[in-house]
Amino acid sequence: MSRKCAVTGKGVQTGNNVSHANNKSRRRFLPNLQETSLMSDALGRMVRLRLSTNGIRTIEHKGGLDAALLDIADAKLDVDARKVKKQIQKVLAAKTAA
Repeated sequence: MSRKCAVTGKGVQTGNNVSHANNKSRRRFLPNLQETSLMSDALGRMVRLRLSTNGIRTIEHKGGLDAALLDIADAKLDVDARKVKKQIQKVLAAKTAA
C-alpha cells in the first residue's frame, strides 16, 4: 500500500536531517494519512479511503464526499477514489434518467 492520499495525491517527500554540527543525513517526510470512512449520499453507504488530513478538510470544504470527488479531475485521484467516483456518477445518471 502506497503512502499517498487518495484525493490530494500527497505522498512521501525526502530531505536531510541537519545536525548542530551541520552533518547531513537523508530522511523521509511522511504524509499524515488516516484510514477514514466517509458517508456517500448517492451510494447510501460508507466508503473507506486512505486520506491525508488535508484531504479530509478538502472533502468537508467542498460539501461532502460526492461533491468533492465529482469536482476533482480523474487524473489527480487514486485508483480507489476513481472507482468510487465512477459508482457515484452511475447512480446519479440513473436518478436523472428516471
